[in-house]
Amino acid sequence: MYDFLRMIISFVFVLGVLVFIHELGHYLAARWRGVHVDVFSIGFGKPLYRWHDKVGTEWRLCPIPLGGYVRPHGFADPEDVSEEERATYISGKTFHGKGVGSRAIVIAAGPIFNFLLAIILYFGLFLTVGKHSLGDPVAQAIVADSAAAKAGIQTKDTIIKIADINQPGVEKLVLFAQQHPDLSTTVTVKRDGKDMVLPIIIGSKEQDGKKIGLLGVQLGANIIEGKPMSVGNAAVAAVEETWDVSAKTVEGLGQMIIGQRSAKDLGGPIKIAQLSGQVSKGGFADLVGFMALLSISLGLINLFPIPVLDGGRLVFYAFEAIFRRPVPKPIQERAFQIGFVLILMLFLFSTYNDISQFSWFRWLTGHSN
Repeated sequence: MYDFLRMIISFVFVLGVLVFIHELGHYLAARWRGVHVDVFSIGFGKPLYRWHDKVGTEWRLCPIPLGGYVRPHGFADPEDVSEEERATYISGKTFHGKGVGSRAIVIAAGPIFNFLLAIILYFGLFLTVGKHSLGDPVAQAIVADSAAAKAGIQTKDTIIKIADINQPGVEKLVLFAQQHPDLSTTVTVKRDGKDMVLPIIIGSKEQDGKKIGLLGVQLGANIIEGKPMSVGNAAVAAVEETWDVSAKTVEGLGQMIIGQRSAKDLGGPIKIAQLSGQVSKGGFADLVGFMALLSISLGLINLFPIPVLDGGRLVFYAFEAIFRRPVPKPIQERAFQIGFVLILMLFLFSTYNDISQFSWFRWLTGHSN
């Protein structure tokens, strides 16, 4: 019960902070560009608490902590609202009354603030505890009759090379194996202080209609603790880390699209909640690092060129800036319908991935071990 409560509290805290920062970006950019904001909501559903600030924005705290939104004044297309509603508009303060550049700034500010949050979080971590890193992969358990077992890999062996890849790290090692089923190569391990080169034939299995490679070894890695950095070094390292994580995330998504990585790795809200609870056990520093990762993911996802997301709107504004006219209304409406379906499918698929990891679900579907 205690672990469940910690998971829920950590999840609400993490998601609440990320959503607030994202929407704060939209809000501040709107205020900067002279657009009045009608509503700033954290969560969805009937408001639990609401208040109005001195400029007339209504702030809401709602019970469903799966997102939030900022509603700029006059956000809907003018032709979509009644004469009575248009009559209530504040002159010069409507979203659609601004130029395409100002509208793009308001929309882009949400994802930008997520990247800025990640940089700030990493900066704080590197300044106080340093930059931790993972050491070489260590064999924690060997699957019987697997490729690793046949090659002679033993528990506590440190894998320092596979094929021509030196110090591959856990993720790169697993990915290399997945992409090279049945490959005959060599793996170099360090055992009792000595390097040993072992011949290995990577195993394989069918997954989602495609053959993937398997080593048959449970891997771990020692955490190499860093030292607190100076302000300048921490700032530079924070920017570099945010860039590296962003690039790796995009690369991983690309590998899912072309089939190099299983789409089952894609997690949804349940997995985020589980991970939030797990990392909170490691202390506040681990939770902050996890928040930085999620903030980057949220920023990247919102930049996808899908019409219901910020990235999709930015594509429309780019079209308007280039051709000096907005995307035709029927095309916008159809694009938003398709975008909504895509997002719904993505949500359902990631949630399915989450619940499929539970033993009761595998039992119900006949996939229990």
